[in-house]
Amino acid sequence: MVVAGHPPPPGFAAQANVGPEVYAEAAADPFAFWAEQAGRLRWDRPWDTVFGDAQWPTARWFGGGRLNVAVNCVDRHVDAGHGDRVAMHWEGEPGDRRTVTYAQLQDDVCRLAHGLTELGIGAGDRVVLYLPVLVQTVVATMACARIGAVVSLVFGGFSADALRFRVADTGAKLLIASDGQFRRGRAVGVKAAADEAVAGLDHVEHVLVVRRTGETDVPWTPGRDVWWHELLAGQSTQHEAASFDAEHPLFIVYTSGTTGRPKGLVHTTGGYLTHASWTHWAVFDLKPDDVYWCQADLAWVTAHTYVLYGPLSNGATQVVYEGSPLTPHPGRHFEVIERYRVSTYYTAPTLVRTFMKHGPELPAGHDLSSLRLLGSVGEAINPEAWRWLHEHVGGGRCPVVDTWWQSETGAAVVAPLPGVTTTKPGSATVPLPGMSATVVDDAGVETPPGVEGNLVITAPWPGMARTVWGDHDRFVSSYWAPYAAQGWYLAGDSASRDEDGYIWIGGRIDDVLNISGHRLSSIELESALVSHPRVAEAAVVGAPDDVTGQRIVAFVITRDAPGADDTGLAAELRAHVAARVGAVAKPREVVVVTDLPKTRSGKIMRRLVADLTAGRAGGDTTSLTDPAALGVVQRAWTAHVEARPGGG
Repeated sequence: MVVAGHPPPPGFAAQANVGPEVYAEAAADPFAFWAEQAGRLRWDRPWDTVFGDAQWPTARWFGGGRLNVAVNCVDRHVDAGHGDRVAMHWEGEPGDRRTVTYAQLQDDVCRLAHGLTELGIGAGDRVVLYLPVLVQTVVATMACARIGAVVSLVFGGFSADALRFRVADTGAKLLIASDGQFRRGRAVGVKAAADEAVAGLDHVEHVLVVRRTGETDVPWTPGRDVWWHELLAGQSTQHEAASFDAEHPLFIVYTSGTTGRPKGLVHTTGGYLTHASWTHWAVFDLKPDDVYWCQADLAWVTAHTYVLYGPLSNGATQVVYEGSPLTPHPGRHFEVIERYRVSTYYTAPTLVRTFMKHGPELPAGHDLSSLRLLGSVGEAINPEAWRWLHEHVGGGRCPVVDTWWQSETGAAVVAPLPGVTTTKPGSATVPLPGMSATVVDDAGVETPPGVEGNLVITAPWPGMARTVWGDHDRFVSSYWAPYAAQGWYLAGDSASRDEDGYIWIGGRIDDVLNISGHRLSSIELESALVSHPRVAEAAVVGAPDDVTGQRIVAFVITRDAPGADDTGLAAELRAHVAARVGAVAKPREVVVVTDLPKTRSGKIMRRLVADLTAGRAGGDTTSLTDPAALGVVQRAWTAHVEARPGGG
C-alpha cells in the first residue's frame, strides 16, 4: 500500500510540545518514561513502585502513591493563579450559553462535594449520571472524584431498561438525572424514565435532579428525590479533598458486548490520569491560549478522557456543546468554531461524512481560520473523509491526528504526534511513545506488511482497564486469554502494517469477511464505497453463503435527494469496488438505506446489521444512539429480499 504522506508543517513542528527524541527515550525505559509523565501531576504521596503485575492481567501502576483527581483537574490551577482562566465555554442546543472559569468550577465542585456527603455518598460508593452535556455533568464527575465516589456516566438518550441495567450492575446509591433534555430542537422529559429505571432497586437511596428544560410536571418521590439547586444552596465553597490510592476506582464505563450484557470496564486513578493527561497535552499539542473542542457526548469514553480528565488536568480552555450537530441547521458546529475561535477540533468520521453530504460550501460559509489542529476518533477514518476534513475544514494547513484507542485502553494508543509524525490519510500511524502494539496472526506471529491480522498491545500501559465490574473472569477471557502465553492484550480489531510500520485499522475481528478463503476488511470495502461520489456512508457485512462461506452485502446511504432513482446503482457500485479493491471484493448485494445503527461514538454496529442478514436475533443494542435506525435497515433488507428473484 503506497499512500502519500503529509509531513508536519514546518511552523507547527518548530513550536510542538513534543519532538522526535521522545520515541527513543520512551523505548529505552518505558516505565521511567511513564514515571516522568506522572510527575506532571500533583501527588500527595509519591509512589513506591511504578509498575507491578503480580496479579496479571490486573496491573498496578504507581503503587503506594496517593492523589486526588479533582484537585489535579481543578484546584491546582486555581492555586497556581489561573482561577480566572476559562475552563468551559458551554453552549446549549437552544443557544443558551455559559462561561465558567476554573475558580467558578472549583466553587461548584466543592458545594456538590458537601452535598453528596450530606446524601450519604462516600469513598467507593457508585454514582450513576443520566445527564445531557451540561456544566453540571462536569461538576458531578469532579465532585465524585473529590470524595472518592466511583462514577458511571450513561448517555441521556438511552432507554430506561439500558439505564436500569447500569444502575443495578454498579449497585449505585445515587442517580443524578435531569428533568428533561433537548433533543434535535425539542424538550423531552426524562425524569419518568429515570424513575422507571430505579424502581424496586433498594440500593438507590436518592435521585438528584438537575433542572434543565423547566418541565412543569416532574414526577417526584418525596424523601428520595432532591433538586440539585436546593442541595447546593448554602453549601460551603471550602472543601478539604481526601487523597486516594493510585489504584482507587475512578469510573466505570460500559461498552457493548457480543452478548446482550454490556461490560462495565473499571478505570482507576493514578495510571489513568497520567495516560489521559500526557496524551492530551502531547497529541493535541495543547498551548495556553488554545480553545479546544472534543465534540463527544460526555457519556462516551472519549469525553471521559479528552473532555473531563485530560483537558481539565492540563488547565485547558474548552468548548462543551450540548446539542445535535445538525440542529437547527447542518452548519451549527462551524458556527460554534467561529464563535469561540476554536483552535483544536476533535470529531468522529461519521460526522465528517455527514458534513460531506452537504458539500464543501458548508464549512466554507464560516471563518475557520482559528483552527490549527484537527482530530478523528471513534473508528478508522476513510481516506476520503480524512482528506475532506483536512482540506475543507482545516484549509490544508492543520495536521490531522487520527487516534486509535478503546474504552478498554483508557486513552490514545496509536496516534501521530502532530509536530513529528508524517501522517497518511486513513492510518492512525504508529504507537505513541510508551506504548507497544503490533499486528499478529492467530498463533502470535507478526504478519508481513500488507497482510491483515489481529491488533495486539504487547506491553502494559498506565491507562489500561483493570477489570470488568463484578466479572473479572470475563475481563480475562475477553481480552487476555487468546494470547495468554505472551501476556498480550487482544484489541478485537483487525489491522495491517505497511512498509513504514504504519498501522491500518481494518475494523472489528468479527467484521472481517471470509469470502472463499479471502480475508477482506469491512473498513477497506466501506472506504471504497464512500469514495464513490453518490455514497455518503456504508456498512459492509458478511451474510451466510452455502458456496463461499460468506457473501458481501453493502448497505449504503446515498448523497442523492430523497426519492431519487437507484436503478443501476448496485451494478455501478460493484464495478467501483472491483476497480478499487479487486473483483473478489465486489458486493454480491447492495441495499440502499436512509440510516444505519450507530453507537454514540459514531461507530456503525455492523454486528447488528450482520445479524439481520443471517436471520439471527441481535445482541446488545443499548449503546445505539437511535435504536429506530436498526428498524430502518431491517425494513430495507426485508424489501430487498422480497424483491430478489424467487423472493429470497
